[in-house]
Amino acid sequence: MMRSRTIAILFVTSILSVVFSSPVPASLKAKLWPASNKAKAFVKDNIVIGMMASPYGTGWTKPEQLLEYYRESRAVGITGHELTLAAASQNWDELMRQHKAFRRAMAKEPGNYVFARSIRDIESAHLKGQTAVLWNSQTATILEEDLSRMAAIREMGIVSMILTYNDRFRAGSGSLAAYNGMDDGLTAWGRAIIDEMVRYGIILDLSHTGKQTAMDAMDHMDAHYPGVPYVFTHSIPAGLYRDEAKASPRGCYRNITDEEALRVVKSGGYVSPTFTEWMMDGIWPDDITPTQAADMIDYYVKLLGEDHVGLATDDMFDVSLVVDFAKKNATMYQDDGYMIDAFERGADDAAMLARILPAITDELWKRGYTDAQLAKIYAGNKMRVYQQIWEGAPQGQWDKEYEQRVKIRQEFMQRFGTR
Repeated sequence: MMRSRTIAILFVTSILSVVFSSPVPASLKAKLWPASNKAKAFVKDNIVIGMMASPYGTGWTKPEQLLEYYRESRAVGITGHELTLAAASQNWDELMRQHKAFRRAMAKEPGNYVFARSIRDIESAHLKGQTAVLWNSQTATILEEDLSRMAAIREMGIVSMILTYNDRFRAGSGSLAAYNGMDDGLTAWGRAIIDEMVRYGIILDLSHTGKQTAMDAMDHMDAHYPGVPYVFTHSIPAGLYRDEAKASPRGCYRNITDEEALRVVKSGGYVSPTFTEWMMDGIWPDDITPTQAADMIDYYVKLLGEDHVGLATDDMFDVSLVVDFAKKNATMYQDDGYMIDAFERGADDAAMLARILPAITDELWKRGYTDAQLAKIYAGNKMRVYQQIWEGAPQGQWDKEYEQRVKIRQEFMQRFGTR
């Protein structure tokens, strides 16, 4: 497997799931898009769950960066974030290092964070104006051949996991390996990992996974765990950019096909597009616009239905070191020069959810979306999946309870709310 090359590549690609920033720190320089007061109020009044991925040491390096990011997010009304702790070939020790760094920083303002184990934790964070933290691992290599660690991972609060990230691993193949014709498909070890994930209520995340490996994983879930949702936490639709005049011949290896996305509908899962500029094949904007972000959401809603779409900016503070490394070591990336070319065009950032979502809201209203539809996309669809997998709720329970839960939250806010 050419381990030396793989390790070097994955050191960088473990961060490039979120490669999109301007100079330090991106959270302070990301573009703030104008929006109506009505849209701002809607974002603040409704639960919103995004995805922020910024590894300690290569994304953020000082606790104040992390804390400032979440202060601004809370002020706008972002309820919670999925945060990635490990990726690619990283091991258990690196997972622990990342986890401790995040927790140590958040401990400086302990009253501002809730480490979500249930949807009640998310609802509580919304009511109190706190940040709900949902940990994600972008790799299964943290298990280090020991499936018994799955229980500990769940106790840590890791609620979703990717099997394979970009390259070839014991569990299967990632998207970059698949791009180069090396998709081995899901292995017996990969199936064993999935079985343990289901056992402990950890969501199967198929972002960054090679198509054959992803399809095999979905086949395994459908055959053995029918009705248990699986998801793509941050994946752009390849079909949206296929006909762009300047689209690359083979497209961005990170993006997923309609065939893959459609599989989540049967399971009851969701797909969240990531507002990542360098993955926007044929466009590669300097600043992704609310219209372009809305295009991604709208594409998935038309393809999958409003019940199977979520949000994920997948942004981080600073990837300038990573971008510099990638440009200096371009031959390491076997993607026909796609990624480096996108960086050279200036597409090296992503939207910060707090600074773009109100404007996206205005844009989606213009397209005819209702408040109820936006509430599903902004968090409702994720929370339905969370309730089913984390809490063992039967299919349909979320829909039966939803209006009542919203009413209770509204009444509570009127009487006791601190938000």
